[in-house]
Amino acid sequence: MTKKFFGTDGIRGLTNQSPMTAEIAMKVGQAAGRHFLRGKHRHRVVIGKDTRLSGYMMENALVAGFTSVGMDVVQVGPMPTPAVALLARSMRADLGVMISASHNPYYDNGIKLFGPDGFKLSDEDELKIESYLSEDAKLAPAEDIGRAKRFEDAKGRYIHAIKMSLPDHIRLDGLKLVVDCANGAAYQVAPSAFWELGAEVITIGVDPDGKNINHKCGSTDVAALQESVVASGAHIGIALDGDADRLIVVDEKGEIVDGDQLMALIGSSWSRNGLLRGGGIVATVMSNLGLERFLASQELALIRSKVGDRYVLEEMKKGGFNVGGEQSGHMILLDHGTTGDGTIAALQVLRELVESGKPASELLHLFDPVPQLLKNVRYSSGAPLDDNGVKAVIAEAEKELNGTGRLVIRASGTEPLIRVMVEGDNSDQVHAVVDRICDVVAEVAA
Repeated sequence: MTKKFFGTDGIRGLTNQSPMTAEIAMKVGQAAGRHFLRGKHRHRVVIGKDTRLSGYMMENALVAGFTSVGMDVVQVGPMPTPAVALLARSMRADLGVMISASHNPYYDNGIKLFGPDGFKLSDEDELKIESYLSEDAKLAPAEDIGRAKRFEDAKGRYIHAIKMSLPDHIRLDGLKLVVDCANGAAYQVAPSAFWELGAEVITIGVDPDGKNINHKCGSTDVAALQESVVASGAHIGIALDGDADRLIVVDEKGEIVDGDQLMALIGSSWSRNGLLRGGGIVATVMSNLGLERFLASQELALIRSKVGDRYVLEEMKKGGFNVGGEQSGHMILLDHGTTGDGTIAALQVLRELVESGKPASELLHLFDPVPQLLKNVRYSSGAPLDDNGVKAVIAEAEKELNGTGRLVIRASGTEPLIRVMVEGDNSDQVHAVVDRICDVVAEVAA
């Protein structure tokens, strides 16, 4: 059975268009509630959201759905995605729900589901929930309808948990940080955590108005962060995305540090300290060849997965790894959480900054990336990658790059885009190959 609603990261789409309507959200609550009603205990679901305008509508619809099938709801308000996963597990909930479209603009929204163990749902769970969406809801008797309650201590619980990811002797005294929260879910908790640990914190992207989430701020647009870091003389800049499961860093010179460099830092550091499991790290097919070469120089392996943090996590569990992530900044550190957490990853970077005494520009430049170029081609319908002309130009490019580079062509799991990524030691060749493939895909997609 093919999934109709669930993509690589939950259900996502344009608000007030299927599947992101209040009606479907209520049905998702009913279907997911039905699937997780197991046993005779009083069932509970934790619901969090980011700061999108549509979050109010989607939250109320989900509450209606869950309570109608007999689940109690704990509402935690604007909180990072990893906080919802953590709270669902620590509160012994049967399910966690995050309402967010991550790094997308405010007019998109999404629903991410977590099981009682704090991990995102399996394909089997998602397929079962989808099967219930096509059936009439099994409503609870009047006396068994669920209750909804707001949990006021959620922020404090999460701040305490992420601070526990650092040893007690680590303090951030003397560090000046610029923290960009993307006008999103971490706008209160992330700056508070860094301040409580002793840092001087300058904030941007902490004034959400429902529509400015990820707009010219956050991990997908770091220009304002770069400017602020240099102007303020900060030691480092930290950029989160709308739901704070992603991290990008800016060094004291204003240079961007992506997820590959951060994984290199954390992986090699944990290895030296005897904390790394699995003999390496897990990254996706999009991670730079330079990362792979650096890890090899440290006698560490790089295991590649499909794009998407759920696939990274699958490989981590399969191979016993505790560090994994994506070039885009998703960082999964299983010693401290069950899903990507930008704030916890940032704390690991800040620990290295404190202990090494090095400037961020030196500490965070562990390898020279191989020239890499990623371009996106938007399409409106069909499957451009199935076209014979597209297949032919890809085959030609693979033959040309054989032994000197890598080629990754894939359809996005969250947007109608074909992503074309090429890397190799020859920058001119990389650009030429990408342009050639994009031109053919664009012709087919037009």
